[in-house]
Amino acid sequence: MSVDLPSSLAETDAAGVLEWAAHTYGDGLVVTASFEDPVLVHLVSVHAPVASIVLLDTQYLFPETWAFVSELRDRLGITVRVQEPLADVVPDDQWKSDVNGCCARRKVEPLNRSLQGASAWVTGLRRVDGPTRVGTPVVEFDERRSIVKINPLAAWSDEDMDAYVARHALPVNPLVARGYASIGCWPCTRPVAPGEDRRAGRWSGSEKTECGLHLR
Repeated sequence: MSVDLPSSLAETDAAGVLEWAAHTYGDGLVVTASFEDPVLVHLVSVHAPVASIVLLDTQYLFPETWAFVSELRDRLGITVRVQEPLADVVPDDQWKSDVNGCCARRKVEPLNRSLQGASAWVTGLRRVDGPTRVGTPVVEFDERRSIVKINPLAAWSDEDMDAYVARHALPVNPLVARGYASIGCWPCTRPVAPGEDRRAGRWSGSEKTECGLHLR
């Protein structure tokens, strides 16, 4: 199935993309947000308020991320649906010996449940996030899940993100100031050094670069 961005919209027009998505897919639109930054959820709250915002609770999110979620929820008046792992998945040390299996149980399976019955899926993927994401389109069809996937920030640079945060006086995840350029689960995320790829702090020391949500 082929899905294209309407020709009237520029790739950098995230607000327009979300308005189009809300008009096209209605209240079946599901947004997954990592709360690494405030930009996606702020845009959604303004331009696609019919969408459901979902946070995947891996049971290993940083306390700072939870605090940031609470702050944005209060500030923007948004509702965040927390999607937890299955009941038999409890905190354990699987991440030490089987990181792919851990991600599958704690992120991929909960995501798949989050998208059941959804009309389309919105993510915060950006091309500048790393080598595995440079080809990210603004609109695509996720063959694995048979769903339209919309990445309204795909063409945004770090400067675009910073300018948006400043323009709207938005709070930021406190981990950013401590060198966390990409924020996931605390056992598998570290700050990055100057000059490192922004996702170098994820699964450091292994060849893993993606949790499995966005594999093509």
